[in-house]
Amino acid sequence: MKKLDPGAYDLTRNVHRITLYNTISAEQRHVRAKPRLYLHLDMNCFYAQVEQVSYDLQGLPLVVGGWRKPDGTARGIVATSSYEARKFGIKTGMSAFEAVQLCPYVVFMQVHYEKYQAISRQIREVLDSYAADVEAYSMDEYFLDLTFMIRQSDEKLRRYAQRIKRDIHEATALFCSLGIARSKTYAKLASDLVKPNGLTIVTDEAAERRLIHPLQLDEVWGIGSRRFARLEQAGLRTIAEAVQQGSGTFQKLFGAYFGRMLWETVCGLDRAIVADAPEHVPEEVSYMHTFSQWTTDPEQVRGEITKSVRQLCYRMRGYDRRARRFSGYLRFQDESWRGVQVVFATSGLTNLDQYVTEAALQALMPVVQHYLRHGQRIRGFGVSTLDLDASGQLELFFREDEKLRNLFRARDTINNRYGFESLIIASSFDDVKGKTHFLGRS
Repeated sequence: MKKLDPGAYDLTRNVHRITLYNTISAEQRHVRAKPRLYLHLDMNCFYAQVEQVSYDLQGLPLVVGGWRKPDGTARGIVATSSYEARKFGIKTGMSAFEAVQLCPYVVFMQVHYEKYQAISRQIREVLDSYAADVEAYSMDEYFLDLTFMIRQSDEKLRRYAQRIKRDIHEATALFCSLGIARSKTYAKLASDLVKPNGLTIVTDEAAERRLIHPLQLDEVWGIGSRRFARLEQAGLRTIAEAVQQGSGTFQKLFGAYFGRMLWETVCGLDRAIVADAPEHVPEEVSYMHTFSQWTTDPEQVRGEITKSVRQLCYRMRGYDRRARRFSGYLRFQDESWRGVQVVFATSGLTNLDQYVTEAALQALMPVVQHYLRHGQRIRGFGVSTLDLDASGQLELFFREDEKLRNLFRARDTINNRYGFESLIIASSFDDVKGKTHFLGRS
């Protein structure tokens, strides 16, 4: 009997942003070190811009990722904010409640991923008409390989970039910032220099020294807060200082091979390829949902656990991965927003909802009951894998029921074709009612 083809899994569903790029990985570098030219495009405050255009809200401070309850109380987390909102100090990751303290009349919109994906496809169509090699860094950022224009003057490059900006605006009514430079790293840094609606061209060493080298090292991808702290301790804060001192410090801190490549990235010598990366499989799969309001109803929490496991297992099947050990996290409604983590395990490697849900409920519901009896109010739940297996090998003491696996394959086939909500389990209706961060989240 021929197995059903479940089709394409929507692995960005209910995720803020899917971005994977490692400019220093060996497989993403050109072998030859010939001169190259790159363009980086950043759709400024993409979600917020889209909502402003959609509802004719240009000029108003707007937050994507929150909502107001009927009594006016703001809920949710800021996924992004418009430049008008940022002037009040509203930042990504801030609670909607905090945002209202900074700007009482800020406009809230929920994340509408399908809309953003559709507009992202329009942007890609425009870019494909300008260069043969285009890479989607994320839904709102792209790279173009402009090596075919490397002998052109900055003025011709400027006119070329302005035509791109014009065509994108005509297609979407959105503005973007562009950076053109001799490496992907510097092109990305250049696009950040003038926002919104900027254009920066850095095509020679003099321009790099003037515009890029004064930036702090933590502006460079691959250098997070921990690596930056180690570099600071070694006396390096800026790109200029790293360029002047050479690769020695980087190799001492991060290893001979990795340190050298990281230093080359900082110096704009990364020689990265512009190409859409193959589907990335994360080291762990997770899902977290903060309820629109707290609950003391154990059946609502049970429904949220079921719903979260459904999201998790769907993603594992999309990545063709299985797991045995999982972590569940209950978040409480108190000043510290503290919570409790519970580790649980299935009888064997699986990505089927039924096995994971049974194990999760068995481990978590006694904990839920305990904290509810002691007066706690539960505000959120998250679940994640603690190990992922890609082998697909059979186990000696556990084997998934074949009929059950076929059932989930059939369900995925229908949901991937007709929408994620086409077939759902009845118990997931016993959830915490109300709005949420994502529009239409189930």
